[in-house]
Amino acid sequence: MSETHTVRLSPVGVEFDVEHGETVLNAAFRQGIALPHGCKEGQCSACKSVLLDGEVDMLKYSTFALNDMEKESGHVLLCRCIAFSDLEVELLNYDEEILAKAIAVKTYKGRIARIEHLTHDIRGIEIELGSPMKFWAGQYVDITVTTQKGETITRSFSMANTPDQTEKLSFIIKKYPEGKFSGELDSGGITAGAEVTVVGPYGTCFRRDERQGPLILVGAGSGMSPIWSILNDHLKSGEKRPVYFFYGARTRNDLFYLDRIAELVGNHSDVTFIPVLSHANDDAEWQGQRGFVHQSVDTMLKQLAVDGQGDVHACGPPPMIDALQPVLFMNGFETERIFFDKFTTSAGATPAH
Repeated sequence: MSETHTVRLSPVGVEFDVEHGETVLNAAFRQGIALPHGCKEGQCSACKSVLLDGEVDMLKYSTFALNDMEKESGHVLLCRCIAFSDLEVELLNYDEEILAKAIAVKTYKGRIARIEHLTHDIRGIEIELGSPMKFWAGQYVDITVTTQKGETITRSFSMANTPDQTEKLSFIIKKYPEGKFSGELDSGGITAGAEVTVVGPYGTCFRRDERQGPLILVGAGSGMSPIWSILNDHLKSGEKRPVYFFYGARTRNDLFYLDRIAELVGNHSDVTFIPVLSHANDDAEWQGQRGFVHQSVDTMLKQLAVDGQGDVHACGPPPMIDALQPVLFMNGFETERIFFDKFTTSAGATPAH
């Protein structure tokens, strides 16, 4: 029987067990306790906490996430902590709503049912699961698949479907030049019918219920995936609030789902879709907004004079997120009303969508 230790979390008063060799974060996930997290790999600092009592060993991590001075003062990364005794940990960042809505992370078996070309570098896939998964709109999973050549690949992708679809998950994936998963989709190394293992759900960028003010949704690239889930889940909820849905792309050839969006906007007068093209200078026919998506968000927020009222969900590449953050702060949004997912090109720092 493997040795277990108890982890006590302050100031929330939650306790859970951690097994020998298991990270504190994974132990919490397994038991349905949603601690703050991002990359799960010691790169992003989202799970940074203070070790008040007990002994831990830390797996390899980035000093950008935890510098030496912080380590000396007792700070730890929960995704890297291996317990060698009972622990008392002070959470620096926690959300009582997240803790209340926690879903235990589980492993599911499934198969790829469909692969769809949405644009020249955006793919859609559907995965049929053998058993239902509970998740919140905006969350993601880790998908593991073995290619035709026998290489096993694990990547993180956000669900594009709504949580009422529990046994058929859909994903929007961007194809990167060096992206193994997306590259194998195109080369035939990963085909429809391939068996997959799905672990999740993860992520704290999910839709919140019964909030006041407008809902600001900002996506770029495969950031459409969780944004599409959040948007449709909001509409199914029956809640009435203005929705401003921004999508940043390079050219018109990078836009997709336009028919679905047009139908959705036609059926819901409180939804406004704002596509923004950054490389449309030579496109005389484009009647929409030009420039970078964060600039359009800034202009709209100033016109609406929302002064921080509402919720922002933003999902896309790091440069978009980095440019958007000061825009939101300057328009009065507090951090507890802003929910981000930064997408990277590999399984390194954050969800590799």
